[in-house]
Amino acid sequence: MAVHRKRTAVAGLATAVALVAAALISPAAATTAHSGTGHARTQAALDAAVQAGVPGAAAQVKDAYGVWPGTSGIGNLQTKAPRSAFDRYRIGSTTKTFVATVLLQLAAEGKLALDDSVETWLPGVLQGNGYDGRRITVRQLLNHTSGIFSYTGDPEFLERGFTEKFLEHRYDTYTPQQLLEMALRHPPVFAPGSAWSYSNTNYTLAGLIIQKATGRPYEDEIRRRIVQPLGLYATSVPRTSAALPLPSSRAYSKLSLRPRPDSPVHDVTELNPSAAGAAGAMISDSGDLNRFYAALFGGRLLPAAQLKEMRTTVPVPAGLPFQAYGLGLMKFELSCGTSVWGHAGNIQGSATQAVATADGGHALAVNFNGDWAGNGQAVIEAEYCP
Repeated sequence: MAVHRKRTAVAGLATAVALVAAALISPAAATTAHSGTGHARTQAALDAAVQAGVPGAAAQVKDAYGVWPGTSGIGNLQTKAPRSAFDRYRIGSTTKTFVATVLLQLAAEGKLALDDSVETWLPGVLQGNGYDGRRITVRQLLNHTSGIFSYTGDPEFLERGFTEKFLEHRYDTYTPQQLLEMALRHPPVFAPGSAWSYSNTNYTLAGLIIQKATGRPYEDEIRRRIVQPLGLYATSVPRTSAALPLPSSRAYSKLSLRPRPDSPVHDVTELNPSAAGAAGAMISDSGDLNRFYAALFGGRLLPAAQLKEMRTTVPVPAGLPFQAYGLGLMKFELSCGTSVWGHAGNIQGSATQAVATADGGHALAVNFNGDWAGNGQAVIEAEYCP
């Protein structure tokens, strides 16, 4: 099926994230895993992000030589404590790869099919105002070709989440049904399958389908199928808890869709992540994200057929930092000809990018603890295009 290019605004939570895992080498050992020059360009890109105005940057690289940790800048603007490469942080839409992986596991188990309609699993949920759940498939949810309006583009949601009104609403709890109601106030962006538009609503629905197919919430299935088997000890799937587990830095936002250099900076570390839900609520660290993508692309989480489906892409509008989108996966085609796969994720106070080569052998995860500056794409280019 051809997918026509359509320029869209990727709004809100979208885009374009106290224990160190036993499988990860200790911070002291990690520091000596390289000579200190093998990632000099990556370190320079982290420093450049801080010079451009983001408070701090934290990254880890996992490759054939071991683990390299890189940091720059500040983790706490009050105490001036530096960022740590072992910080936990909110990963935003990088959550989508985890959700897509669970659905593909269910497809491999014969419990659902990617071409099942939304109506099959969620009867009556997508009806009216131009929507027909019989015409939208699970696959179209996962690759953003459904045409469903993203609830993060709703004016009420934007005002509560991305202006200073956030400070009044940061602890509000949203149910998936409330998020769907906000989305369905707006007509479809296009007919299903006719174009591409990033929509967080797609993954709200994906989370509900996981629950319908398994009898358990998507959070439980991610823990049971991915987090626990891989030993991702820094990774959690909070429901409504506002806390950010330690070790972590503070998270900062200017709470504006058009921040100015003189816009006030707010500490937004504590927030209720139910506003993101299955579209972007997870917490992790760079080491865990690298282990996740290495395991995924190394065939430990999906059979070959489902991994191929995950990497079957559709084109996206020109001007985005990634060049194609699969099932919960962004494909980044870099200036040197190298391609890497992964996902970006923004949420208040946190911007994350996590990518790996096709075999999972060379992985990078980077996080900025400010949501108004920082060039994650430059960090990726620096690491993979020496």
